Amino acid sequence: MSNPVITHQPAASSYGTNVQTGEWSTGLCSCCSDLFVCVVGCLCPLALSCYTADKYGENCCLGCLPGGMTAMRTHMRLTYGIQGTICNDALMTCCCGVFEVCRMAREMRIRNGEVTL
Repeated sequence: MSNPVITHQPAASSYGTNVQTGEWSTGLCSCCSDLFVCVVGCLCPLALSCYTADKYGENCCLGCLPGGMTAMRTHMRLTYGIQGTICNDALMTCCCGVFEVCRMAREMRIRNGEVTL
């Protein structure tokens, strides 16, 4: 019985876009590039966290759990081929809070083809 041979490394897929730049599609403070995300993020950041988790395919309660957005940011970054570290993910979600949740929501909506830049 022989073992299968792996001929190439798996790579991150690019869901709604073919651009793999290794960077986020929008900047941290690019809130006005998606007015829906901007309004919901300003009025109720917790609702935006739950919306983002749900649209990303996670349980909507993930946005309410301590560390939940950090875990989702890490997964999103790895899925979309965005460079970074887990430490950076934790710092961005803790220190930049609403701005980072808005960027994650924008990224997910852009990659899913719901919003164009």
